[in-house]
Amino acid sequence: MRVLSLSTLFPNPVKPSFGVFVGNQMRAVVARGEVDLTVVSPLGIPPWPLSRRQPYARLKDLPPASDAVGLLVHYPRFTVIPRLGGDSNPRRIADAVLPLVRGLHAEQPFDLVDAQFFFPDGPAAAIVARELGLPLTIKSRGADIHYWGKRPAALRQMLQAADQAAGLLAVSEALKADMIALGMPPDRISVHYTGLDREAFRPVERGAARALVSALPDLNIDPDGPLLVTPGALIPRKGQALVIEALHRLPEAQLALAGAGEDRARLEALAARLGVADRVHFLGIVNHELLPHLLCAADVLVLPSASEGLANVWVEGLACGTPIVIPDIGGAREVVKDATAGRLVERNAAAIAEGVAELLADPPTQEQVAANAARFSWGVNAENIVRFWGDVLGDGGEGPPRCG
Repeated sequence: MRVLSLSTLFPNPVKPSFGVFVGNQMRAVVARGEVDLTVVSPLGIPPWPLSRRQPYARLKDLPPASDAVGLLVHYPRFTVIPRLGGDSNPRRIADAVLPLVRGLHAEQPFDLVDAQFFFPDGPAAAIVARELGLPLTIKSRGADIHYWGKRPAALRQMLQAADQAAGLLAVSEALKADMIALGMPPDRISVHYTGLDREAFRPVERGAARALVSALPDLNIDPDGPLLVTPGALIPRKGQALVIEALHRLPEAQLALAGAGEDRARLEALAARLGVADRVHFLGIVNHELLPHLLCAADVLVLPSASEGLANVWVEGLACGTPIVIPDIGGAREVVKDATAGRLVERNAAAIAEGVAELLADPPTQEQVAANAARFSWGVNAENIVRFWGDVLGDGGEGPPRCG
């Protein structure tokens, strides 16, 4: 089975953590030995002079193909217009990708075209699939549905791609329902849960993990008092401001923000205004070697996003034995099934603080928490997506292709 997979969010030598969860999935797929996989990850580069700025300047110097992230990935360039023109990205991506994939297809034909996000990847992959005369599959992950699904021009392209696709994937039952509500065909949608690196994300005794991260001078985390961690890009949708406001109601706790982004200055100003700046630690991007130790060291993982499909970091936190406090969004009820996993709370500072306080007062054991992630692994994830692709290429029996 030869699969061409398109993913605009994928690790590269300049940004090895960019879309690391998609990279993990695809490495696990290749390791099974059943799929001859070609990954194409288009890089958006703005016009000059913006292209001279970072990180675009470094991206321009990437080779057209590289195996530096553990499998061979092609990196064609397309023109992106920052903050504008997002609705028209699929056409530009397809125009950039088609010369490459036509040549690869002529050398050794593909069986299937796959998109790892619904926008802009899905409509771009739909164009490629039509040009090559191949079946199409598309996966949705959360923001690609919840954000782009509100933009009429993008939604129109997404629905056209969904109608063309032989099979669709959602990362949770809740996201599947959202796709159906947008008008996507329910009989073609299967649920494909995220994977997990079980070697890296596993319980390490909290006191030992806390001693380790507190000993790292760059983190500046005190060894004493409850530790909250909020992983994710510093953007308004992730809700770090609400956690900082909740921290004001939790006088003994510290907060570690693991991520970088445009919202940092606003969050720093908020922490200073509330008088908690000395208890808020901006860690920047935390690599995947350190992240499991940070999660194990935390008493609670708090992530009050406005929208998610089923966040990888929810599962990673649980696997480390750290309970989570999240809003009742996306697939939250599919991971927080009882109090051993954490709390589902309203998306406001008071409710977040209350949920955290309950867990600090009566914490489940790390083993109890980790049991909630027992069903997740990249091996199972890869097995399911390979089965899904196989069903699409099979006889197309009744119902959606199997993915589990």
